[in-house]
Amino acid sequence: MTKKRNPTIKDIAAIAEVSPATVSRVLNYDTTLNVPNETKIRIFEAAEELDYETPKTKKKKDNQQTIGLLCSYSAEEELEDVYYLAIRVALEKHLLLDGKKIQRITKQYPQKFLSSLDAIVCLGLFDLEDVAWLETLGKRVVFIDSSPAPEQFMSVVIDFKLGTEKALNYLIELDHRKIGFIGGEDENFAMDERQVVYERYLQKQQLLNSEWTLVGKYTPADGYRLFKELMNKADRPTAIFIANDSMAVGCYKAAHEMGIQIPSDVSLIGFNDLSSSEFLVPALTTIRLQIDFMVQVTIELLNRMLVKSYDYPIKHTIPPKLIIRESTQKNQKSPRASK
Repeated sequence: MTKKRNPTIKDIAAIAEVSPATVSRVLNYDTTLNVPNETKIRIFEAAEELDYETPKTKKKKDNQQTIGLLCSYSAEEELEDVYYLAIRVALEKHLLLDGKKIQRITKQYPQKFLSSLDAIVCLGLFDLEDVAWLETLGKRVVFIDSSPAPEQFMSVVIDFKLGTEKALNYLIELDHRKIGFIGGEDENFAMDERQVVYERYLQKQQLLNSEWTLVGKYTPADGYRLFKELMNKADRPTAIFIANDSMAVGCYKAAHEMGIQIPSDVSLIGFNDLSSSEFLVPALTTIRLQIDFMVQVTIELLNRMLVKSYDYPIKHTIPPKLIIRESTQKNQKSPRASK
């Protein structure tokens, strides 16, 4: 499945069977829009599906294998941060093309049904209690986007450290020295690696200002709130690194309300490269997490596991890519900008 860029709002509307105006408002998290969550999910799924060129042929198998999908998030949380929705859509498409069936499961499913699964893919964040439960099933397991038990289970993850460094390197290349951070946190889990790397990196460069490090939830609403808090400071940054593109949407809304121009007043760089990111105005510079490739590697790993067992688990780390768009520019207030 190869990446196909530049789907239009009209394309998405046609697939989701809604108006282009509704698509635009959903992708921009318009809180005044009153449509069912099912419609929102359909729109985001259509946007993700249009991001791929789907092969016309798929494998056919007489004995179709069933893969369980265990997610750590709810449908409502999937809408707030559609990164996991993007992975799920890609995973479902890959498994279908590979001749497999996917069944979303929970820990409450009957043991008899769970025993019938050929393997399980775990998407999201999981703790040691979840790991212990998975061990009791005795199934082949692959974690995607997390690796809570690297000595026990296979996993495919993104190199968040590299992605964060790419974002910060780029902002510094644009002569930004006052760089803020808007990020999130999950209860019961360690500090987001992006925040850890951001703080260490800027500390090493002697550029860290702890007052510009703001953390909430990974939602547009908190992106909106934290951007206003950050940009209302007397001394404010000229650039902001945002932990995910969903939060960036909220930042855009706050900037519009505050009369702050992106990127002339502040440069913004996100993380994830969701399909909706290029529909923002200006289009969002971001870190692409190569979701399609991450899912392909996951399927390949599953197929190998279904054929033979491994004595040791494998952990694949996928490097991200910087996608430069219009939300960043050279810092015009830098001394070097006037030379």
